[in-house]
Amino acid sequence: MTTYRLAVVGGGNMGAALVGGLLQGGWSPQELAVVEVLPARAAQLAELFPGVAVTDEVPPCEAALIAVKPYDVATACAAAAAAGATRLLSIAAGISVAALQDAAGPTVAVVRAMPNTPALVGKGAAAICAGPTADDADLQWADDILGSVGIVVRVPESQLDAVTGLAGSGPAYLFLVAEALIDAGVLAGLSRANSEALVTQLLVGSAALLAERGDPAALRAMVTSPGGTTAAGLRALEEQAVRSAFLEAVMAATARSAELGRH
Repeated sequence: MTTYRLAVVGGGNMGAALVGGLLQGGWSPQELAVVEVLPARAAQLAELFPGVAVTDEVPPCEAALIAVKPYDVATACAAAAAAGATRLLSIAAGISVAALQDAAGPTVAVVRAMPNTPALVGKGAAAICAGPTADDADLQWADDILGSVGIVVRVPESQLDAVTGLAGSGPAYLFLVAEALIDAGVLAGLSRANSEALVTQLLVGSAALLAERGDPAALRAMVTSPGGTTAAGLRALEEQAVRSAFLEAVMAATARSAELGRH
């Protein structure tokens, strides 16, 4: 019977994104298995990833990526350990390292991660932390997997709620900004199609500029001429306490993540 290099337990959007990233990164389809219990989704995955095994139970494997709903995590971890996995990487929200370790057993190296949805297009931002039995090699293994779809930072588990509030929830904040800017363009007289095109490229281009040059304050100053249009717009944003609103949003999401983790 085949023993897979990695079993991805859960074939939802994030699990599929990671399979795609690993394949693009040079993994062989024959090294991967995806565990998906919904027949329709399993059929989609088999079509999407030719050569990758798609099964309804965890097959013999060296390691497993846990990408299921929180209430299924304990069962998935135990099944992966029983199938031979000596390493587990969990991207399940709110499930602590201690809970993962209890479910997998003391001989399995456990790493907990918090990715975000831009991983679906290979532009994710994830954080990882090690369980008590995981060493540097295990963290590097997890880093390599998540690094196939974006960047990875390493944090203590105590900071994962902050990562959730910032990077995990952050895409929704930016999409809200995009919605508001599109509506503002329409209000100012643009067609919705033109406003959507301009705002989309505005965000793409600004993100690329920030990634290349860094220092958002300096980039903002570069756009802001004294007494000019941008200065007037920024004053209006400051009068509406937009900066404070983002601070409060991140703190509220961080607090909610901590609350969910206690249940």
